[in-house]
Amino acid sequence: MAEDPEGGGEKTEEPTSRKLEKAREEGQVPKSLEISSVFVLLSCVTSLYFFGFSAYKALVGVILNTLNFNTIPTLTKFEIVQLYGTNLRQLLIACLPVMIAAVVMGLVSNFAQVGFAVSWKAIEPKLTKLNPITGFKEKFSSRALVEFIKSILKITIIFTVVYLSIMGEMNRILSLYDNSIGHIFIFILKTAFTVFLKVCIVMLLVAILDYVYQKWKFLNDQKMTKKEMKDEAKQTEGDPHVKARIKQLQVEAARKRMMADVPEADVVVTNPTHLAIALKYDKMIMDAPGVVAKGAGPVADNIRKIAEENNIPLVENKKLAQNLYKEVDIGEPIPSQFFQAVAELLAYVYKLKGKKR
Repeated sequence: MAEDPEGGGEKTEEPTSRKLEKAREEGQVPKSLEISSVFVLLSCVTSLYFFGFSAYKALVGVILNTLNFNTIPTLTKFEIVQLYGTNLRQLLIACLPVMIAAVVMGLVSNFAQVGFAVSWKAIEPKLTKLNPITGFKEKFSSRALVEFIKSILKITIIFTVVYLSIMGEMNRILSLYDNSIGHIFIFILKTAFTVFLKVCIVMLLVAILDYVYQKWKFLNDQKMTKKEMKDEAKQTEGDPHVKARIKQLQVEAARKRMMADVPEADVVVTNPTHLAIALKYDKMIMDAPGVVAKGAGPVADNIRKIAEENNIPLVENKKLAQNLYKEVDIGEPIPSQFFQAVAELLAYVYKLKGKKR
């Protein structure tokens, strides 16, 4: 089981999406270099198969122009420079299809593995990279051992494929001595292409296995300890204690605002002791009576106390108090099913106060 180097315990938890995203920003992604190498090699071989003959003609033309001893002695220095410039341009044009295929396939193979990811942190200069002790440890790490074994395996596979391919063509090779140079050259190209193709196919299987291993190794290295999970949860959602304190302060602030509105109420409906709901109605600005404050227990006691201090009537109506407490939030008008009961209640209060509504 993986251990946390900082002493946070065993890494037993699967990495979160945030942990993987952070690793991606730092340039840490599951990627197999073998995939890119195989596809680049395969693209180069395929490109040579289609454009090899034109490249061969260009190369022969360059050689003939360069080794034309009948013409070169008569050329000036400037014409010789022009000749080499022309030959160089022809060589670049001949090699261009292979170079383009290699670059395109390299980009495509990397994009297929990790998508579009640009990380400047991965190339930032760090003094820790110059630490010889760290470098020495990496040379003898488990990753280095796996890479060494993988290199030995690749060399063995390539050598075996090449050896078997050449041995299969040995009879034809022995009969080439009686053929022209051109025929021998074409045979060598075809044989080399066949060998390269076989090597690419075998190495593609190795590359797929390597990609699976690299992805498993990456996810295993990114595993988190329980402490890391808790710390990330705190950073993402906030400390539970801090959140509880903020919520408490918000509730207290809302309660203070609510208590400040109690003196403006017309009546307070009680349960009689457990619940208290303060109602207000102003026909100039309100379509229906609304709840300005409500509470249970100690909050209800405070509402009743403030109501008594401001000479606001307290009316006991258990059923209405319970319904209003459950159905209506602070600042909302009462539902239509309570209009009759509240209207009778307000009429009674206005009669006591001598008001007309």
